[in-house]
Amino acid sequence: MINEKNKALGIHPSVIRNLYEYANKRKKEIGEDKVFDYSLGNPSSKTPKEVNDILISLINDEENVHSYTSSNGLEETRIAVKEYLEKTYHTTLNADYIFITSGAAPALSIAANALTIRDNHDEAIVFAPHFPDYRVFCENAGASLVTVQPDPKTFLPDFNDFEKKINEHTKFVIYNSPLNPTGVVYKEDTILRLTSILKKKELEYNHPIYLISDEPYRELIYDDIKYPFITNYYDNSIVCYSFSKCLSLPGERIGYLVVNPKCYDAASLFYAIRGAAWSLGYICAPSLFQRMIPLTLGLTSDLNYYRINRDLLYQNLIKIGYDVIYPDGAFYIFVKALEPDAIQFSETAKKFELILVPSDSFDYPGYVRLAYCVKKEVIEASIKAFKQLFDYYKDK
Repeated sequence: MINEKNKALGIHPSVIRNLYEYANKRKKEIGEDKVFDYSLGNPSSKTPKEVNDILISLINDEENVHSYTSSNGLEETRIAVKEYLEKTYHTTLNADYIFITSGAAPALSIAANALTIRDNHDEAIVFAPHFPDYRVFCENAGASLVTVQPDPKTFLPDFNDFEKKINEHTKFVIYNSPLNPTGVVYKEDTILRLTSILKKKELEYNHPIYLISDEPYRELIYDDIKYPFITNYYDNSIVCYSFSKCLSLPGERIGYLVVNPKCYDAASLFYAIRGAAWSLGYICAPSLFQRMIPLTLGLTSDLNYYRINRDLLYQNLIKIGYDVIYPDGAFYIFVKALEPDAIQFSETAKKFELILVPSDSFDYPGYVRLAYCVKKEVIEASIKAFKQLFDYYKDK
């Protein structure tokens, strides 16, 4: 016998990946320039030349560049991450509580497995609309996923709903800012309200409730907004980070997990992190890229590239008549579908070679996500198709 739950995941992979594969097929059939693929959050801003130069230099000049590292990462890399975060966000961390990971997804999965006790009715809270894989990570660890609805005007959390859904079984909360799929940013006032509720509930239930910040888009904020680094606001916090987006390195899978040293029994929590990583096979992140990290901290690809794309797409969609959530960050735009069924709307959009992700997979109906991390020329060429799609529904 095999694991039927994992079989089901294999048979029905993510909607995003299915659409990405469909787009690739259509490009081969009719030409790449005729398909407007907004499916996958695949960075298109070039990787900084300095990064490639550093990698070449490491390969040419360093001995044992491909050797195993300590399970939780090279000490010099963890120290460099600590010092960079402390300087950038005026926080206090401990390099011994930093784990270098193969990207943010393993970091999240490790954290969920470290915190969840199977058959203990543990619950994890997420805020809709949310990255679909949160459900996979949490349920695979043994936690039930509880979804908090957003304020439909701001797409920030409905804090009344949040407070109601926290109970004695709540083990941890995951939030993502800037948010995939809306591009909404949790500003300081949002973080203060969120953490205030959690602190009150920790006292009520007399146990820690951990707050996991998923931060792969942390640098991708285009307006004058301060990023509130969670360790400055909440003791029982964990940060999961990836270099995929800021350095345009999604295929290399490198990131880190940070346990706030103020966490309740932080040492035991970190042992659980390390044990979960071991049991999941997530130790020893790629050594070449571990050695790259200290030499590239603070460096980013051209993020203005995405700001230009955002403004171009947002302004044109609004002009056509679409209802669009304004994104302060990341590289996604959330657009209201032109019919109640977002899945059917996504299928209809294919008639115009528009590849849009229905919001049902993000635990919120009625919208589509557009990943605008594409070439500017794709956006410019797609505007006519968006107008045709809009007119198709207007004429129905």
